[in-house]
Amino acid sequence: MLRPDNFSTWRLIPLLEASGSQQMAIDNWLLEQHLAGVYPPSLRFYTWSPTAISLGYHQHKYPEHWQHILWQGQQLDIVKRPTGGRAVLHQGDLTYAVIVSGFSGSRVEVYQRICEFLIQGWDLLGVELHYGQAGRGYIHNPNCFGTATGADLITVDGDKLIGSAQLLRNGAVLQHGSMRLQQDVGLCTQVFGECFTPVQLPKNLDVGKIIQVLTQAAIDCFNISLVVEPLSEEEWRQVSVSRE
Repeated sequence: MLRPDNFSTWRLIPLLEASGSQQMAIDNWLLEQHLAGVYPPSLRFYTWSPTAISLGYHQHKYPEHWQHILWQGQQLDIVKRPTGGRAVLHQGDLTYAVIVSGFSGSRVEVYQRICEFLIQGWDLLGVELHYGQAGRGYIHNPNCFGTATGADLITVDGDKLIGSAQLLRNGAVLQHGSMRLQQDVGLCTQVFGECFTPVQLPKNLDVGKIIQVLTQAAIDCFNISLVVEPLSEEEWRQVSVSRE
C-alpha cells in the first residue's frame, strides 16, 4: 500500500458531463487549490459534451479540416489541455483525473504509480492491462492513441485502452486520461485518417460499473478513504473566474 502526501482522505467528485473547456478549467483549478493547501487530493471521472478533440499543451498545430468536422449535427470542439501529450478524440470515452502531491521519482514512475489503480480496477472488470513501450517517436503522431508509451495502458492484444497526460507543478501532479469505451470508428477515421481496432470490452459493462470498480481500486491502491463531494455553486463560480 502507498499513500502519497499526508492525506488519508481524498475528495471524489461525481461523474460530470460538461464542455471540454469547462472540464480542463476544473482540473486546473483543482490543482491550484490543492497546491494552495485548500483541498486534499481529488479523484474524478467525467465526459465531454459536445464531442471534442483535446490538444496537448505543447501541440500548437493540427489539421485544418478538424475545424469543419461535424458529429451528430454539431461541430467538434477543439480544446487545449493543461497537460502534455498528443490529440485525443473525446467521443465514447470516459476520462479520469487525479490531483495529488507527494509522489517522488521520475515522471514515468509517477505516471505508473497513479496508473496502478487503473490496472487493478480494469483487471477486476475482466481486462488485463500493461504499460506501453513506444519511444519518443510518438511526438510525430498527432493521434494520442496511435502509439503507446510507458505512460499508457494497453491490452494483452496490444490495443491501447487508456492514454494519460500529466502536469507537474511544485510537487503536485494533475494526471488525467481517456479510456476508450465505445468510440465511433468512422468519426475516428475522419479525424486521424485511420482508426485502430476498438478495444474488445466485456459485455454489459456500463460507465457506472466502471467508475464503481475504479473508485474502490483507488481506495485499495492508495490506502485512502474517499468523500463524495460535488462542486458547489461557489466552486463553480471560482472555476468560471479562473477561466477569464
